Amino acid sequence: MVVDVSGSGGLIALDLHRLEECSADEDPTVAMSGQVSSQIKLRVGTDRDGGWLLGSVRNQRRDGKVEAGALAQVDFLGEGEEDPETGRITGFRRGVTRYPVPGALAYPATSADLRQIYASDGRNNVTVGTVFPTRDIRAGLYVDPLLGKHFALLGSTGTGKSTAAALILHRICDMAPEGHIVMIDPHGEYMAAFRESGQLFDVSNLQMPYWLMNFEEHCEVFLTSTGADRQIDADILAKCLLMARQKNRLAEQVGRITQDSPIPYLLSDLCIILQNEMGKLDKGHTSVPYMRVKSKIEEIRADPRYQFMFSGMLVGDTMADFLGQLFRLPAHGKPISIIDVSGVPSEITSTVVAVLSRLVFDYAIWSRQEETRPILLVCEEAHRYVPSERNANGSSVGRILSRIAKEGRKYGVSLGLITQRPSDLAEGVLSQCGTIIAMRLNNDRDQQFVRAAMPEGARGFLDAIPALRNRECIICGEGVTIPIRVAFDDLDAARRPASADPSFSQLWTRSGGEAESVARTVQRWRAQSRF
Repeated sequence: MVVDVSGSGGLIALDLHRLEECSADEDPTVAMSGQVSSQIKLRVGTDRDGGWLLGSVRNQRRDGKVEAGALAQVDFLGEGEEDPETGRITGFRRGVTRYPVPGALAYPATSADLRQIYASDGRNNVTVGTVFPTRDIRAGLYVDPLLGKHFALLGSTGTGKSTAAALILHRICDMAPEGHIVMIDPHGEYMAAFRESGQLFDVSNLQMPYWLMNFEEHCEVFLTSTGADRQIDADILAKCLLMARQKNRLAEQVGRITQDSPIPYLLSDLCIILQNEMGKLDKGHTSVPYMRVKSKIEEIRADPRYQFMFSGMLVGDTMADFLGQLFRLPAHGKPISIIDVSGVPSEITSTVVAVLSRLVFDYAIWSRQEETRPILLVCEEAHRYVPSERNANGSSVGRILSRIAKEGRKYGVSLGLITQRPSDLAEGVLSQCGTIIAMRLNNDRDQQFVRAAMPEGARGFLDAIPALRNRECIICGEGVTIPIRVAFDDLDAARRPASADPSFSQLWTRSGGEAESVARTVQRWRAQSRF
């Protein structure tokens, strides 16, 4: 029975003999009832106007004051009416309007109750697994709140995070074959999973024009100096970049342009303009900054690793085709773009991710007069791109992803963050995620960080995060009716990402072909090409 009640939870006295009886029940939900992280229901109201309040058990402790019993802290999750014929919960909703009084009785929740609670309310949803501890109740995610208010998938390495991400995206793609999803894949894991249902891009076919970069991104790539010298170099680059863009006849049609305008220009033109400006007598400072910028541009032009972006062949006005391919407009039944940035030189990886993210956001801003076509941007290893303040490096990718997290919902841009180190993620970004899918987290600092980001009603579930099995998670927030613990479905082998851990014990017993393998690897290494 209820002993103590507060705004968000209460204290329940449990009869240990009754708990033993429940544990022998055939219904797995009743068998678990009263244990930590399980659900119980409490009677509220009168006999004529009665209802049920659903609670989640946060902890238990033996107490000598309670005869043959224990005390349990319970978090209130939501409430529903009582079906007069069966006594079960119906019309369940989140939140509490009627509280139980001390002395009110607590009952085990049954699978039939939970089936009513977790049943879809008619909104579009995708099922991703089975609700714990039941055997057959399906766990659904409401697609519009999940995507409209951003989501985060968190979990330590090896817990099945990549497979879970692939499962959720596959289910969304199956539901919406004309969707628009862009996924940034830093390790090349997801190419195998979406070979049939997605458009795959890597350095061999991305063909991303360099002139799509804005001025800030140009500075990240072309400027090498620091301190006061960097400001001088930036002023020179801004002036020369604008002059190079103005040489294109598109600039005449558009009229007034800035150094940020995505107008094509030739890198050779930019070098010639820098050379000419350097030769002027009234330039105000020495020739050194001009030489610095010009030599860096020429170095990048000559480097074969940068050809996917800084090739002389990418000077045509291909912006509409590039955006259509990237954002799947039209989708042609392949609603997801997988962009493998593992082959991009590490010095400009964050800039490439910044350009791709900014294009998504800018497209949404400038297409507001058109019919809205929402875009989902999924960022794997998000802590690399949106680091916390103590790890911040001032890169443009952190700023644009933070802006999408804060403002993207208004423009139809959704953000999905996948990370194994939530404590290294910018706090403001995680707090903007309306749905949090938390798999097992081994690090105590990560657990504390997620606990702070989760809503109050889910705190009891959070204590179970270190105890989750592989491919299990806690889901809370806008995408679900109430916080739930879910065992993810199995994915077909052809739809899984290439993220399986190598078996040392098996692979170290094989032999043969090592010399040829090393020779081929050295060849690729020297050519800086994976093919």
